[in-house]
Amino acid sequence: MRDTALLQLALGLTPPWSVSRADFDPEARRIDIQIDFAPGSRFACPSCAKTDCPAYDTERKTWRHLDFFQHQAYLTARVPRIRCEACGIKTVAVPWARPGSGFTLLFEAMLMTMIPAMPVAAVARMVGEHDTRLWRVVHHYVEQGRARLDASDVTRVAIDETAARRGHDYITLFVDIDQARVLFATEGKGAETVVAFADDLTAHGGDPEAIEEVCIDMSPAFIKGVAENLPEAAVTFDKFHAVKIVNDAVDQVRRGEQKSQPMLKGTRYIWLRNPANLSDRQQATLESLPTRHLKTARAYQIRLAFQDLYQQDSPEQAGRYLTKWYFWATHSRLPPMIDAARTVKRHWDGILRWFHSKIANGLIEGINSLVQAAKSKARGYRSMRNLKAMVYLLAGKLDLRLPA
Repeated sequence: MRDTALLQLALGLTPPWSVSRADFDPEARRIDIQIDFAPGSRFACPSCAKTDCPAYDTERKTWRHLDFFQHQAYLTARVPRIRCEACGIKTVAVPWARPGSGFTLLFEAMLMTMIPAMPVAAVARMVGEHDTRLWRVVHHYVEQGRARLDASDVTRVAIDETAARRGHDYITLFVDIDQARVLFATEGKGAETVVAFADDLTAHGGDPEAIEEVCIDMSPAFIKGVAENLPEAAVTFDKFHAVKIVNDAVDQVRRGEQKSQPMLKGTRYIWLRNPANLSDRQQATLESLPTRHLKTARAYQIRLAFQDLYQQDSPEQAGRYLTKWYFWATHSRLPPMIDAARTVKRHWDGILRWFHSKIANGLIEGINSLVQAAKSKARGYRSMRNLKAMVYLLAGKLDLRLPA
């Protein structure tokens, strides 16, 4: 069997395409495979699919293919432009590559398999290409995958922002709670992000009025955005953010008290952890403190009591418990705890909504961690578009339909 026939079988080419020649350069570690078509061949129009169109002229194009052992492989072909009576002059679509790409479909499939596991720049170094070319491939498949997104059954959503880069640049993620996938990612962290999500949801077959449950932090912007754009959604305030408000108040009490009680210096994380999570050293330090006389210790007990809210057995029991807790906190004579209690009061219904919805942003926090880890490995992304593409690729559960 001649080399060209073997290569033709390996590439899976069918008439009118055939391998006409192969050139191997061992010094350049490169193999060039020439593909041609027989004179008089007819082609289908890429626009209207009309068959039996004659070639008008040709344009020579080259694509990077999967490596041949340790050698880079390239396919080069005369790509015909056909004359279609209905559409005019059109360039034929070749079966081994998509229009506009400098890579074959199989090479792109290999790239898209590698990129979720390592930074794009690292993949680019491994395959000997500039990462800008690889990002074009990523954006193509991500955009195609998002175009196929079906959001018609989405009814429960979690919303949270994550830092896009150092400073004050943020990206807000909208996560489908039931399918654990990122539905939408957009720049910013204001009410306008919910407007953009509602529009995107509609564009993908969803209905903003069909959203029944939303989990958010206590951001006024998110509260306003949900009220105006997801009108039927019941809001659950994320319990981890609610506990953080009380945690921060405890730390304020400690920082104020340590001016007169130097023994509190270096104890910050003791008061922010639950007793069961303290190390032996931290536990010993806590036991050595005169906790009966410390304001910080009283604030700590109020914080632990607030966490116990989420252990109540029913919404009614939780409501009674929270009422008692609020009375205790507001009569503690500890201004930071009083302020925290008043914040809880302003968000009362959304905090208690958890006992009906049982949803929290733990899922989205896990996705945030995944995104931040990828960003750290890549040492950041040059553009917000690249970051959003990686969010969708890593956590969007997209139907990429990679070539096989």
